[in-house]
Amino acid sequence: PKKGKPLPYFIKEREMDSLLDGSKFPDSYEGKRDYTILLTFYSTGIRLAELIGLKIADVDLNQMTLVVTGKRNKQRIVPFGDEMKSSLTDYLAIRHDTFPETVGEELFLTSSGEMMCPSGVRNMVKNYLGMVTTIQKRSPHVLRHSFATAMLNHGAEIQVVKELLGHESLSTTEIYTHITSDYLKSEYLSIS
Repeated sequence: PKKGKPLPYFIKEREMDSLLDGSKFPDSYEGKRDYTILLTFYSTGIRLAELIGLKIADVDLNQMTLVVTGKRNKQRIVPFGDEMKSSLTDYLAIRHDTFPETVGEELFLTSSGEMMCPSGVRNMVKNYLGMVTTIQKRSPHVLRHSFATAMLNHGAEIQVVKELLGHESLSTTEIYTHITSDYLKSEYLSIS
């Protein structure tokens, strides 16, 4: 028999709520940027490369959507909620104040005004997730898994989650249905 794929790691919703209450972030450009990056990963399920590739023009605060360029340059529209709108608004204001001369169109910049690199974002995510969870794997992709798991736990259709994640095939998204059923069983057993 074929060996089954291991289930993806994900952060529990209460752990993410604890992180995103805002108290763990410094009141600075880096703090606002890091908070907004973590919230973007968790609220939209986008990939690391997609986040780094976001341009200011990809953000529509009125429609509350992002234009995300995924694998093979395929674009998709990803909606976001009020909390992320507020965070993006605050971040864009402090970004403009910190780098008034910057002509770069990238949405997220380093503290020196340059495009962010994948390893920098990975390390930042790992550090912040380490404050709220003990799981070994703490990466942007874990936040993608956490987004999908939370969506399904709250009743989202698997087809909708597939579209939001930008998956080609429904079978790629179906792994999250196993997570949610295992998660529901463990939660049930922990309170009964």
